[in-house]
Formats: sequence, structure tokens, C-alpha cells
Amino acid sequence: MGTAGKVIKCKAAVLWEPKKPFSIEEIEVAPPKAKEVRIKILATGICRTDDHVIKGIMAAQYPVIVGHEATGVVESIGEGVTTVKPGDKVIPLFLPQCRECNACRNPDGNFCIESDITGRGVLSEGTTRFTCKGKPVYHFMGTSTFTEYTVVDEFSLAKIDAAAPPEKVCLIGCGFSTGYGAAIKTGKKKHRKVILVIIGYYSKRIQPAKD
Repeated sequence: MGTAGKVIKCKAAVLWEPKKPFSIEEIEVAPPKAKEVRIKILATGICRTDDHVIKGIMAAQYPVIVGHEATGVVESIGEGVTTVKPGDKVIPLFLPQCRECNACRNPDGNFCIESDITGRGVLSEGTTRFTCKGKPVYHFMGTSTFTEYTVVDEFSLAKIDAAAPPEKVCLIGCGFSTGYGAAIKTGKKKHRKVILVIIGYYSKRIQPAKD
């Protein structure tokens, strides 16, 4: 794409501080560094975890761009990226898969040590790719999808079928996978039965699981 290697200016919902409304701002999104991927967001959802950051309940660096349920298309890739290419449709992963740490290699779980649940607000390289009004804007859980463009680590991506409807499969990023993973992984203990109780809104979110 013609924007590869260049800073992209786009719109994003920036949370300057907790307990305050989002502000739609023009931000700058830097090109991806080595082993990173820049994505154009096609669709995104909102999760209770995002709401925790908005309300100041969950740790985060501010200003921040939240969002972790999304579908996007690869705009450009950094040096050394081999698993995706520009034009691929992808889902960002708030739980990355480095495939090298003990957690990734354990068949009973996947809580990768590269996960940013402590709210550092940066990519694995240690810095942010967002700026706004001359100030750094921080990442959220390595994804930050409330923006037209974002940058993620290569191991925080899953390539999906090009025909998949963005507005539906974006929920696989959290809403579906969290419940499905709990059922087949956390609940999969020897000589135990797994009972899945679905209530209200979340029954809509994991509807695909019934098949």
C-alpha cells in the first residue's frame, strides 16, 4: 500500500483520563517496527474490560486507546514478519501467542508472558506507536482497536478467512473465545463435567458456539 513506511494520520477515540468521555481526535500512527504489523480496523466491539479502563477500575496508562475485539486488514508489516502480509484479514489478540514461553507451550493454557494485562501500555519493543497533539498515546492490551489504524506485535494476530464478515467475527477476539476457551480448557478436567450457563446479553455473543 502507498502508506507503507509512512506515518498515518487518522481518527481515534482517545481516553485522556479515567471517568471522562472519549474524545474523537486526529492521531498519528507510526509505521510498524521489526516483528510488528500495522492494521486498518474494519470493525470493532466493546467489552466490559474496556469499560473497566474507562471507569478507572483496571490499570492503564493514560491517554490510551482502548478496544480489543476487532477485525482488520493488514496495511503494512515490519522487518521479519512472516505470518501475515499486506491485504490479509486478521483479528488482533489481546492474549498473544509467542509460542515460545512455558504458558504457550502448555496444552492446558495460553496465558503468554507477552500479555499486557498489567497496563504497561506499550508494545513488546517498549514504546508506543501513537501520538496526539505532540504527546504519546498508550496502547491497551497490545491491541487498541478504537482507532482507524493500529499497530500490534506479530504474535498478537490471527489470520482469518477473507470472506469472514468483519462485524461478526470481531467478537472472536474476546466475546466468543473467552467463553469457549473456559469451557474446553479451564473446565476440561479429568472425571469432571462441564456445565455452561448462558445468561442475557452474553448468549448473543457466544451464539456461534451452539453449533
